[in-house]
Amino acid sequence: MRSVARTSIAVLIASALIVIGLIWDISWHRSVGRDTFWTAPHLVEYVAALIVGTTCGWLILRSTFRGTDEERGQMVRFWGFRGPLGAWAAVWGSLAMLVSAPFDDWWHNAYGLDVRIVSPPHILLGIGMMGIAVGAMLMTLAEQNRSARNVKRFAIFFAISTAILLLLRATMTFEYTGFPNLWRGRPFYLISAAVFPVLLASVARAGRLRWPATATAGLFMLASLTLSWVLQQVPATPRLAPINNPITHFVAAPFPVALIVPALLFDFLYQRFGSGRDWRLALLLGAGFVLAFLAVSWPLSGFLLSPAARNGVFLADQWDYIAGPGAYRHEFWERLSSARAQFPPASIAKSLLLAALLGAASSRIGLALGGWMRKVQR
Repeated sequence: MRSVARTSIAVLIASALIVIGLIWDISWHRSVGRDTFWTAPHLVEYVAALIVGTTCGWLILRSTFRGTDEERGQMVRFWGFRGPLGAWAAVWGSLAMLVSAPFDDWWHNAYGLDVRIVSPPHILLGIGMMGIAVGAMLMTLAEQNRSARNVKRFAIFFAISTAILLLLRATMTFEYTGFPNLWRGRPFYLISAAVFPVLLASVARAGRLRWPATATAGLFMLASLTLSWVLQQVPATPRLAPINNPITHFVAAPFPVALIVPALLFDFLYQRFGSGRDWRLALLLGAGFVLAFLAVSWPLSGFLLSPAARNGVFLADQWDYIAGPGAYRHEFWERLSSARAQFPPASIAKSLLLAALLGAASSRIGLALGGWMRKVQR
């Protein structure tokens, strides 16, 4: 069905635009300050949501009233209408985003310009963004599973869609995982082990590329770095006091969390043990994720806080206009062991064990989700 394939590509492009707008918007807040609703990043996000709502809505109407019996048989029925599962997720995501727009504007008028980052309209906006990203993932996944001639093409599109989801997850946990100053802390490993393995494990099982989880993590890191490299070249001037750190260009997001090595391990372990017991595999994935993540993040964080990383490539030492100077910029803010622990090695081992258990549970959910995803064709 060419109309479904074309719509899936349109939704994928729109979800990419939404992520670009989101990263741009965060940089805008860090560089310019709280601003009006009608900023360029917001317009990119809402135009993309409108594209998704229009294309998916048209596809659902066309499938319902003009589709053949064979086409309707491959659709999901809801309220008497028929459409691909991913199109339904994307439509609801688009509606949530579009409804959040006047809600956010009213919120600004009532309570000021983004008095709080976590506000009801922003939560609704985030749910909508995730819905569109999930819709793009489901539509490209169905095309990958259903296609006989273009499997690799849609397997690549599926990898792109899951990389977008991974970027959204990383953005949502930015407060705990974003800065390399946090990369030797207990929360960093616990939150990362709970959040990232579920997606990597599901992709390792459902993707049709040779190394699907690795492709997803690689695309995630490439997209994050590219956005930061571009944004830091764009002029920007802070507009709200206090300006403790005068800047002349947009503040880029820090170097992304290094997920490509754990993802490579996920692909290897799945190819070696994927047909066996899922709990056994999940335990291996959980422990493997923590060890690989620790082996990469620990030395990388030290490098990113060193003078050698203070350049436009590694994005170190770039701070908000409100952040004043101080030694904290080049120090670790958290430690893997508790400051009150009498035996730090035992405390570190306990933290890593807990992270491995969280990673195993997250991986088990991901494997189950990936098994379902391999069957999605509607």
